[in-house]
Amino acid sequence: MRKRSKNRLRIFLYLLPTFFFLFFFTYFPYLSSFIDSFAERRGNLISFVGLKNYERMAFDSVFHTVLWNNFLYSILTVPLTMLFALGLALLLNRKIAGSAFYRTAFFYPTVIPMAAASMIWLYLFLPTYGIINRFITLWGGKSVEWVGDPQYAMISIVIVGIWKYVGYYMMIFLTALQAIPKSLLESAYLDGAGPVRRFGSIVLPMISSTSFFILIIAVINSFQAVDQVYLMTRGGPGNATNLMVYYIYQNAFSFWNFQYASTLTVFLVTLLLLITLFFFKVVEPRVYYESGET
Repeated sequence: MRKRSKNRLRIFLYLLPTFFFLFFFTYFPYLSSFIDSFAERRGNLISFVGLKNYERMAFDSVFHTVLWNNFLYSILTVPLTMLFALGLALLLNRKIAGSAFYRTAFFYPTVIPMAAASMIWLYLFLPTYGIINRFITLWGGKSVEWVGDPQYAMISIVIVGIWKYVGYYMMIFLTALQAIPKSLLESAYLDGAGPVRRFGSIVLPMISSTSFFILIIAVINSFQAVDQVYLMTRGGPGNATNLMVYYIYQNAFSFWNFQYASTLTVFLVTLLLLITLFFFKVVEPRVYYESGET
């Protein structure tokens, strides 16, 4: 009995640092933001205003634009990043010369900080000296204001987001592909199943749990994008690329309205929780697990 108590105490001590960081860096900031969302600062005084900040958010036209921008950014980046990552993983899963080099090369953008990646792409997008516009004009096209034109500004930050994460998701897909028993693929091949049939009937179901995991983290990452917005466009032109986290940053540190920024934070966290819950209720039951559970 005493030995069991010592083991429980030891387990608790091991978990204590994790609980500490989880509380002070996750739960406490959210709780603090939730409380601040019902307050308003007037001079040096903070007063309780109830749902006033939420009413303001409901009628805030900039917030509506930012929310739509973030959904658009997520719709563009998540499926494209997953498709490119899966395609690269399928190619690099084969025995080809230099596969280790290609894996490293495609994974390398993941190691680069998003701030550095944004500055690299900002240089590539320069209207006069940028390499991308040089190629466009070389083939007879017109130079494009990638980050200065509302028509192309969102595309520019989408490209950066895809380039940054595709290698990371590729490695996760590659790990899942290598875990598929070769006997299943060989049996399907002997039964006359072609590449498309083997991919649809064996590969996709076997990596569905990995795809579900990537889908969740990709959606969350798409709603946390801020570095490329801050460094490349500052949310412009005309809020065309303003996303939720950057709008929260603007209200907190540019407009010095921490209470409204807290309201936006509570909304964003709640939205991500609802999206995650939706995926677990609708998508997760269709996921195949090797244990046979669905």
